[in-house]
Amino acid sequence: MTKILVIYYSTYGHIRKMAHKVAEGAKAAGATVDIYQVPETLPQDVLEKLHAAPKGDDPVFTHDKIPTLSSYDGILFGIPTRFGMMAAQMKAFFDSTGGLWQSGALVGKYAGIFVSTATPQGGQETTALTAITQLTHHGMIFVP
Repeated sequence: MTKILVIYYSTYGHIRKMAHKVAEGAKAAGATVDIYQVPETLPQDVLEKLHAAPKGDDPVFTHDKIPTLSSYDGILFGIPTRFGMMAAQMKAFFDSTGGLWQSGALVGKYAGIFVSTATPQGGQETTALTAITQLTHHGMIFVP
């Protein structure tokens, strides 16, 4: 059975909702799916000032879980847009995967991206485009 990871960051809950729909679709296609959120990097008081949504009950993909990424057949990344690029929390997650890059642990793994913005022409395409560089450095196979 195909093993899929759906991993996301969501400030206001939109990407979280999308992540659950993506996971539902993968399960309906017969995959085993795990869903995680990346660690938050903002302090609680800043999140409150932003009127951020509660984080929900999806487990956080902590640094000690990084080596398990190579156990998945495919990874689907939920990425919110910040000024036409991925949110810093997702970038911090990708930055933490350097050891996997060095060992080539993700070479040949399938990867997909889903994004959301607050406005039309809010940077969806540039967010996906700039995220692809992370995947290609790992040797992952991007599936649009």
